[in-house]
Amino acid sequence: MNAPIIAPSVLAADFANLQRDVEMLNESQADWIHIDIMDGMFVPNISFGLPVCEAIYKHAKKPLDVHLMIAQPERYLADFRNAGAATITVHYEACNHLHRTLQVIKSLDCKAGVALNPHTNVQLLEDIICDIDMVCIMSVNPGFGGQKFIENTYKKVRQLKEIIAENDAKTLIEIDGGVNATNAPLLMEAGADVLVAGSFVFKSLDPLLTIEELKRIG
Repeated sequence: MNAPIIAPSVLAADFANLQRDVEMLNESQADWIHIDIMDGMFVPNISFGLPVCEAIYKHAKKPLDVHLMIAQPERYLADFRNAGAATITVHYEACNHLHRTLQVIKSLDCKAGVALNPHTNVQLLEDIICDIDMVCIMSVNPGFGGQKFIENTYKKVRQLKEIIAENDAKTLIEIDGGVNATNAPLLMEAGADVLVAGSFVFKSLDPLLTIEELKRIG
């Protein structure tokens, strides 16, 4: 196994001290900064939008991994690219024309990701797997941080890894939700590449050490 790509989620950061927490991530062994955008329609919660993404980008020294948990995400792709996104991930469940949306993201010079809710079968991506830079498997129901990890995630990762290999694709597998020191090694063994960690990092006594320990898995 290779060392995982670590993408701490600022959804769990201290919003009153967001610049401080972003600067902490800059000094950490984190690889990306994960930003969850929620609209209160696709998911039952509202997080932050374009202005906060732009503010984070001004201080970030790591690529922004922007996860759009919003309805009709195709309306805002260029806006989030301009706000600093390096990767834009949209939900399979939110896109009527997913292939077209992926092509638009790539035309903006961003990596294109597709997120799958816990109930969505990975087989649905087989026909376009070579067009996807990263699949984000939701290991909790999207919308809120701090939820319990769904154990069926391991099976989905293994199934997706097989699809990627069978199609000789270069797609990365990202896990988002409930990642911790216990399940992270098992996720890596199953075939994950990117670990999103929110509460586990920001609620720890030493976030820098927690990120370092996650990074050593592999």
